[in-house]
Amino acid sequence: MFNFGWGVVFVLVNFAFFLLCYKFFGKKGLYAWIGVATVIANIQVVKTIDMFGIVMTLGNTMYVSLYLTSDLLNEKYGREEARKAVWFGFFTLIMTTIMMQMVLFFTPDQNDIAQPSMETIFGLLPQLAAGSLTAYFVSQFLDVRLYAWIRKFFPARNQLWIRNNGSTMISSFVDTLIFCSIAFYGLHSWSDWLEILFTTYIIKFVLTAVGTPFLYIARNFKHPDDEIPSSS
Repeated sequence: MFNFGWGVVFVLVNFAFFLLCYKFFGKKGLYAWIGVATVIANIQVVKTIDMFGIVMTLGNTMYVSLYLTSDLLNEKYGREEARKAVWFGFFTLIMTTIMMQMVLFFTPDQNDIAQPSMETIFGLLPQLAAGSLTAYFVSQFLDVRLYAWIRKFFPARNQLWIRNNGSTMISSFVDTLIFCSIAFYGLHSWSDWLEILFTTYIIKFVLTAVGTPFLYIARNFKHPDDEIPSSS
């Protein structure tokens, strides 16, 4: 039960920082969040926890916040700004992966204490890295496109929850499917693979719903760089 209670606090703190980042820094804060959250999510995913008898990885909350960020950019600044932010996140992830792999190649001093831990966190198999990069690239751009498409049918201000949940729940399923297919290919039985896919997606599904009120709050923040969203 501790993991569940602490998990609730963890989720609320994550989304609260998302709000604060936008509140204090505006559109630039959203770009910063994309960069930081992309890296943190891929670090947190290394750790696994047990909740209600289900083994799950951390990182899902931070990853869902990426969809919230791109949807907020799409909502307030237009599709092109959201697409630009996705490119920025993709660049950040590639840069971090390459730089940290180079760091690991340095021969550590005999008194070094960091190398084993850094290898555990950043020494991911190429298969896992490829899964993460591919899933991020495809799902984030899909989310931007879906959000703009759904907005044509549900443009009203109070229909934000439809745009957000509709685009994110589809995109996060694609993300989970791609990541699990690449990262865990040949490592698990078919039944175990399905369980990982199902439980991971359910967690993202729930987190997306939980994050929707935070998106409504963020949309009401006013900044000097606010502009009318593009119709593209």
